[in-house]
Amino acid sequence: MCIRDRKLTTLVVANQKGGVGKTTTALNLAASLSAASRSVLLVDLDSQKNSTSGSGITEKLSNLTLLDVLIDEEPISSIILKTEYKFDLIPASQELISAEMELINKSNPTALLKKKLNQVKQNYDYIVIDCPPSLGMLSVSALRAADQVLIPLQCEYYSLEGLASMSKTIEEINSSTGDEIKISVILRTMFDIRNKSARDVSSELEKHFANELCSTIIPRNVKLSEAPSYGMPALYYEPEAKGTIAYLALAGELINKYERTGPSEL
Repeated sequence: MCIRDRKLTTLVVANQKGGVGKTTTALNLAASLSAASRSVLLVDLDSQKNSTSGSGITEKLSNLTLLDVLIDEEPISSIILKTEYKFDLIPASQELISAEMELINKSNPTALLKKKLNQVKQNYDYIVIDCPPSLGMLSVSALRAADQVLIPLQCEYYSLEGLASMSKTIEEINSSTGDEIKISVILRTMFDIRNKSARDVSSELEKHFANELCSTIIPRNVKLSEAPSYGMPALYYEPEAKGTIAYLALAGELINKYERTGPSEL
């Protein structure tokens, strides 16, 4: 049951650049929000299935997949799984590779994910969506389903170019659909304070994205990298690790932000 009587927050974790901690953020944010007694649904849209395996799901437990739900009239509740870690999961599958081809003939295909998620939105406080690293129909679908877009960003100069590219992509989607998607959260990940370049990029972000930038910074941390190989979020692998504590702090920051103002006011 949701603990709040208001519109839920759908957080889409997206970045067209790979290797920035996108899946790590989606998985550990879902676990941290759940640990804060929020009802959470994690949606894995990446055919690599890393959020799925990192949630302890390594076998296909249903004949139905998310692609089946989007193409046919199957209810999305039919593919939601319970995990050991207090949050629910819509798992990814290799069939998502063919999403572009399968969905192309559907009417308004990039609106289908939001429509399906609306079937279960009252059951959750937060829906966290892990996007593919490339911009395709599934990523656009996720962005169109978003209340808030969270961009994980490694503090290097190429990442600033990636942020500009993501902003341009969102502008193009808004222009063609009439949506009002915006980047609302920027998260610094894999941060090494000893690295001068990282400190410089962080300072630039503070100057130019003060409203969007999280005060929480995710440090470079080996435990965050190790946890998925054991099929669990870092919170359950090493609860005292610096990375774990940082994601708990991020969950607290977002709860304070969204539950105080509500998504529509941000």
